[in-house]
Amino acid sequence: MPVLIGSGVAAGYGKFSAWRAVLALVVALAMQVGVNYANDYSDGVRGSDEKRVGPVRLVAAGLAPPRQVLGAAFGCFVVAGAAGLALAAVTSWWLVAVGAACIAAAWFYTGGPRPYGYHGLGEVFVFAFFGVVAVAGTAYVQMLRLSWMGLAAAVPAGLLACALLIVNNLRDIPSDTQAGKRTLAVRLGDARTRTGYVLALLVPFGFVAAIAFFRPLVLITAAILPLARGPIRSVRTGAAGPALIRALGQTGRVQLAFGIAFAIGLAVHF
Repeated sequence: MPVLIGSGVAAGYGKFSAWRAVLALVVALAMQVGVNYANDYSDGVRGSDEKRVGPVRLVAAGLAPPRQVLGAAFGCFVVAGAAGLALAAVTSWWLVAVGAACIAAAWFYTGGPRPYGYHGLGEVFVFAFFGVVAVAGTAYVQMLRLSWMGLAAAVPAGLLACALLIVNNLRDIPSDTQAGKRTLAVRLGDARTRTGYVLALLVPFGFVAAIAFFRPLVLITAAILPLARGPIRSVRTGAAGPALIRALGQTGRVQLAFGIAFAIGLAVHF
C-alpha cells in the first residue's frame, strides 16, 4: 500500500516512473516478508510464541528449524538491500543510510538484547517506516525530491499500518503479558487499545478530507468506509482471541482498498 500511495503522489506531479516504482515495490515486499521471518525467529527462540493465539509461527510450531527461518529473513533483507542500492545509484546515496535503518528496525523489533517491540514502541516504528519512509521514500525516488504531499500522504498510510499492529497485539495481550512482552497494547490495557484501534482505522479518512483541498479526487476513499464497519464492530463489542484473527484480515482489506483509492485520487490532479 505505501508504494501505491507514494507512486500516486509522484504521478500527481507528473513524475511517475514505472521501473522505479517496481524497484520500490520489491524493497517494500522483501522488507515486509523479511520482518515477518525475523519476528518468527526471534519470538520463537525466546519462547514468546508458545501460547500464541494467532496464525501459526514456523519456529514456535516446530515447522522449520530456527536457522532456516533466520536465513530466510536475511535473504529477504539482501533482496531489499540490492533493490535499494539500485535506486540509490540513480537517485542519491544517502538512501543507503535510510535502507540500513529500515533493516535495523526490522531486526530489532523483536531481535537483539532489547527489542523495541517488547517495550511498547512497535507502533512508533511502524508509523515511521511503513508510513513516512515508505510513502515519502517511494515518491522521492520517482520525483528526485521530497514533497509536502508525500509527507502528508504518509500519515494515513502509517496510521492504517498501525491499526494492523494494534489489532494483532490486542489479540495477544494475554499471551504477551505472560511472556513479559510489554507491547503498547499490554501497557494501555484492553479497553484503551480498542479505542486506539478505532482511531487508527478512522482518522486516515478524516485526514484525507484535508488533503482533498489540494487533490479533490482523494474523497473517493470514502467509498471504503463501509469495509471498516465489520472490524470496528468486532473490536468494539469485545471480540477476543481467535475472533480477532478475522478482524485482522478485514483490517488488511481496508488498508489495501484505501491504498488503491487514495493512490488514484492523488494521481489525478485537476
